Amino acid sequence: MTIDWERKFAPRAIKLTASEIRELLKLLDQPDIISFAGGIPDPEMFPVERMRAAFAAIFADPARRAEALQYSVSEGYGPLRDVIVRQMAKRGIVAHRDNVIVTNGSQQGLEFLAKLFVAPGDRVIVTRPSYLGALQAFSLYEPTYVPVPIDQTGIDLAATAREFAAGAKFLYITPDFGNPAGVTVPEDQRRALLDLSYRHGVPVIEDQAYDLLRYDGAPVPSLLALDCARRNAAAPLAEPSAVGNVIYTGTFSKSVAPALRVGWIVAPAPVIRKLVLMKQASDLHAPTINQMVLADIVDDVIEEAAPKLRATYGARRDAMLAALERHMPPGVSWTRPDGGMFVWVTLPAGLDGNKLLERSIREARVAFVPGSAFFTDKTGRNTFRLSFSLMPPAKIEEGIKRLGGVVKEAMAVAA
Repeated sequence: MTIDWERKFAPRAIKLTASEIRELLKLLDQPDIISFAGGIPDPEMFPVERMRAAFAAIFADPARRAEALQYSVSEGYGPLRDVIVRQMAKRGIVAHRDNVIVTNGSQQGLEFLAKLFVAPGDRVIVTRPSYLGALQAFSLYEPTYVPVPIDQTGIDLAATAREFAAGAKFLYITPDFGNPAGVTVPEDQRRALLDLSYRHGVPVIEDQAYDLLRYDGAPVPSLLALDCARRNAAAPLAEPSAVGNVIYTGTFSKSVAPALRVGWIVAPAPVIRKLVLMKQASDLHAPTINQMVLADIVDDVIEEAAPKLRATYGARRDAMLAALERHMPPGVSWTRPDGGMFVWVTLPAGLDGNKLLERSIREARVAFVPGSAFFTDKTGRNTFRLSFSLMPPAKIEEGIKRLGGVVKEAMAVAA
């Protein structure tokens, strides 16, 4: 008997669908496409020589080479966790090594947190729109999504307060230059979210993938930093903390290189203990050699690279915003992010970003991500996301000029 594999899958697996973004990344192989689709770091920003020297030094030392190529602990390489604790301290976050677990990118961290907390039907508060990768990670565990609006002014606090009061498993938020909308949640709103968390006993998962990429304005304290301050944690803890309401996910993908696949979670000790057991059951540990390389170079690389990253990506953001002003017709609006990699575009009602993408690729050879991918109910069809991180200013100008022409024609047809 031939097996019908679709009938063998568990119900949760049947719900898995392809990521619009991962599919669009295939377009990068087509040299005539100007892609604003993937939120991809520019390879020119990778600290290649630093990494090459670090790998070489490890392989030149027999003891370190043996350690680098061997199995390791599930919590993560100890010296790297110490580096993460130091990096967190620079952000006003007080943590102990045992409050940290190293993951295969922050994406694995999100999937682990969903596995840890979400049972079928549990209410999960997300922003509207929200990061597609998080929605994919959470959806496998069949939550009931409770979306709350977010825009250039921040999160809708009234709507969020109602959902906290109604009960939820957690709030997931990217508060700094969030993917996809590029919005920064103001400090007063962060404090209000923390108040809601403590009032209702609902944890907050804070995704901080982009916090180093600020181009304008003063840094805003992270939710975890505010949580630490709230608990009067003024010095490094002698023991790992078992308290606090915020779980923080971070990554070296934007500041060093994504292919190393090293991220981390900072959380109260009871959460970390459960995550370690999940790590053991999943992949045992993140690649030891990659962790060792990062432990050797991260402090210096971030210090040296952050100004260059900000200057390069900031100039590209400015080029995109200026090009949108020049080439988009009246009736189209967009966010003006203080950092990160994304601009969120809103078209007049009735236009469809998915259909616009088909036309844009066919006629203008320009790619972007339709906005419906970032909504739990697949609404928001008159929106799309642009990433400015990969293309130099001249390409951005040309791509937005072409895209603006496609938008004008679509609006004329719809009128």
